[in-house]
Amino acid sequence: QVQAVESGGGFVEPGGSLRLSCTGSGAAFDGYAIGWFRQAAGREREGISCITWSGDTAGDVDSVKVRFTTSRDKAANTVYLQMNSLKSEDTAMYYCAACVSVAPGVILPSSVAQWGQGTQVTVSS
Repeated sequence: QVQAVESGGGFVEPGGSLRLSCTGSGAAFDGYAIGWFRQAAGREREGISCITWSGDTAGDVDSVKVRFTTSRDKAANTVYLQMNSLKSEDTAMYYCAACVSVAPGVILPSSVAQWGQGTQVTVSS
């Protein structure tokens, strides 16, 4: 199981930015693609990005392309999600987990994914 702790969420006005962090314990991330998922109130959890162990972004869904950037720091065992030009529809609980990109824009949790507490992002004026 690949387990991590998310942080960096908060309240921001539309058009603002946030950077989320996802830190794995020990060597939890070694060799795994790690992705970001989000779940808005009353909706199913959706995968929005997935970055491979080598640092290639395997896929970003259309709703966040250009605005969100995923990166990883292997030495720090951390994956980041830089979110710019935030919109109210980005309001959700954000989670990171081991991921697999099964098709362009389709990102799913992998078989070793384990969900953490998540970090809440609220975009509102």
